[in-house]
Amino acid sequence: MSAKRDIKCKLEIDEPKQKECPEGKFIDPVSLMEKGKFVFKVPPEAPVFEPTAEEFKDPLKYIAKIRSVAQEHGICKIRPPSNWHPPFCVDVDNFKFTPRIQKLNELDASTRVKLNFLEKIAKYWHLQGIRIKIPVLEQRAVDLYSLYKIVEFEGGFDVVCSEKKWGKVAGRMGYVCEKSSGSVLKSHHERWLNPFSLFHATIKDEIYNKPIKRESKVPIIKEENSSVSNSPTKRARLSPDDDNESDDYIKDPFYLMENKELRKLQFFGAGPKMAGFSSKCRIGHLKSKESKKSKRRSKPAVNYLDKYYCQKCGSGKSEETILICDGCDLSFHMECLIIPLTTVPKGEWRCNKCVINEVIKPSDAFGFEQAQREYTLQQFGEMADQFKSKYFNMPVHLVPTDKVEQEYWKIVSSIDSTVIAEYGADLHTMDHGSGFPTGLALNGNEDNTFYKSYIEDHWNLNNIPILKDSVLSFINADISGMKIPWMYVGMCFSTFCWHNEDHWSYSINYLHWGEPKTWYGVPGASAEAFEEVMKETTPELFHSQPDLLHQLVTILNPNILMKANVPIYRTDQNAGEFVVTFPRSYHTGFNQGYNFAEAVNFAPADWISIGRECVNHYSSLKRICVFSHDELICKMVNSCDDLTPKAAELVYDDLNEMVKFERVQRKALLDWGVTEADFVEFEHQVDDLRQCMVCNTTLYVSAVSCSCDPKRLACLRHFKQLCDCPAQMHVFKYRYTLDEFPPLLRKVKAKAEQTCDD
Repeated sequence: MSAKRDIKCKLEIDEPKQKECPEGKFIDPVSLMEKGKFVFKVPPEAPVFEPTAEEFKDPLKYIAKIRSVAQEHGICKIRPPSNWHPPFCVDVDNFKFTPRIQKLNELDASTRVKLNFLEKIAKYWHLQGIRIKIPVLEQRAVDLYSLYKIVEFEGGFDVVCSEKKWGKVAGRMGYVCEKSSGSVLKSHHERWLNPFSLFHATIKDEIYNKPIKRESKVPIIKEENSSVSNSPTKRARLSPDDDNESDDYIKDPFYLMENKELRKLQFFGAGPKMAGFSSKCRIGHLKSKESKKSKRRSKPAVNYLDKYYCQKCGSGKSEETILICDGCDLSFHMECLIIPLTTVPKGEWRCNKCVINEVIKPSDAFGFEQAQREYTLQQFGEMADQFKSKYFNMPVHLVPTDKVEQEYWKIVSSIDSTVIAEYGADLHTMDHGSGFPTGLALNGNEDNTFYKSYIEDHWNLNNIPILKDSVLSFINADISGMKIPWMYVGMCFSTFCWHNEDHWSYSINYLHWGEPKTWYGVPGASAEAFEEVMKETTPELFHSQPDLLHQLVTILNPNILMKANVPIYRTDQNAGEFVVTFPRSYHTGFNQGYNFAEAVNFAPADWISIGRECVNHYSSLKRICVFSHDELICKMVNSCDDLTPKAAELVYDDLNEMVKFERVQRKALLDWGVTEADFVEFEHQVDDLRQCMVCNTTLYVSAVSCSCDPKRLACLRHFKQLCDCPAQMHVFKYRYTLDEFPPLLRKVKAKAEQTCDD
């Protein structure tokens, strides 16, 4: 005889660290398809410029000449004169590098969201002892994420059923046979997604305390091999019995192999096999342990009554239907679960509390892994050519660039793609030597005028950042990748993800040799629109990784951006050609095959104003600067005799803005009650020790510290957030007094007012 006990059954769910993720702007799969097939619509071409031999003498002057046209496209291509052929100076025999591994469909933001969703679905079912199977329909894996979102958008499972919208759902997913495909999608949603949908609503209810309205009856989940009857609604048989072999299973895609939850997925379908996959291969069988009944009796009974009383209803009746959680040892009747069960699940089983705590865990931050081997250029080239030739089943030089482009965007948008590329990216010229001639190339050949002419050539990427009219020439530090070129060894499909340059500077890329590099660019004026679309399309990723666009690990199909009215332009960069990106221009792209490129940043004087804007933007994002913009401007002022009148005018405008800011903020600091001040030469401190602890801005003109911890600094925007101490304990640190600024302003203004003839 069992007595009913008063048990409070509120689930103890771990509190989320962040607020609920906002809903994003869902993109229907059909919008990227034609007649059920994926199609990439090629963006318009970026401009191509061909300077004359005279124009080509001065790169900064020529880029300034074409800037009004080129910057409207974000990127442009420059073809040097036909007689310009710098020698390739890398020591090929001794050049060794370890590339990055790029799992292509994980790069795409939309596909990554879908894979994260599949991971949650797989985890949800696995924790209940059930192995999920991903269906195949019309020769492609069913996109369960899109199916889930579309049904949710159309009003939910019950509404779609009652209003007979399954054909519409199939159409939105890009299936040609809408009627027949709709009925199949209905059965798949009912089997795998509807229980999760109800469970997800419960998660929101428990975590965010939002009332939910359950209009549909909770389905009864039956184990596949159970003889117990199914729910009253007749359900289509979705898979063969576990004991029978099937021809509709596929090999483990790489993302299943690498992910312990996604390994539990299976792909199957009632129609033709998926192209490119082997049959009779099963994925992720759960290792069945002892049955729940035997396991329950073998567990040590710390508290006998607690073990056998349901934590939901408080009753100990129907002991044979009580399950004990393998995670927390709490017990529940099978019929008292959020999604009731009729049979004992196979393998391990988790209660609602444990399932919720697992499902709500955010996905890990995404990043690249390094390959396990080191390559020489010869070895990498052999691997790259073999891969491309085998993939397209033709010699590498015969594969059209447009075919590679279509295939690339198809791969990155596919949830079941297994394609992996390797990319030798960000290889430091200080470690490997530059592809352009440098002083080292003259060792023993000092009289070689051919090499010497290219060593001194202004288009040599080792020279562009430090040309006389380049702002970066005033930075003493050798900033690798910005002032010092980086090199890139590519293979077919290897990718550089969406990003803009540090401090929104210009960049220039030269393809020394090899197959083309395909680029896509967004004008700098549309950068904020680009960022907004990225965040609206995949808010789940930015919710867990707000600085995602700064990580250079994410792409998004340009067609999605174009549909949102973000202008996109493309170009194919061939060997011997330059590609220039303009301030704040987002750009991405991929390599058509084996090639070798080199890139560096530069900043003519017209960059100065947007450079100031960028530093303020970084401050709002708490992003660390590469260098101090204030320090750069002050160095230019102190060396203004080396500036052109036009550059001096731009420096004067920026310095004037900086002085106005200092006057206002220093007065606010004084009014707050700070009375002590110290002179500090910030340029003698390493950057890491002179950052604002609130916004991470690199400090140079002024800062504030407190006697409670003199090492902690804040900028004049955030001095009140430095600590809770009174103003009297704070110290104002300055590099220049306000009285020192007017002479500096007059000095640079005088230079700006000089005529060009002077």
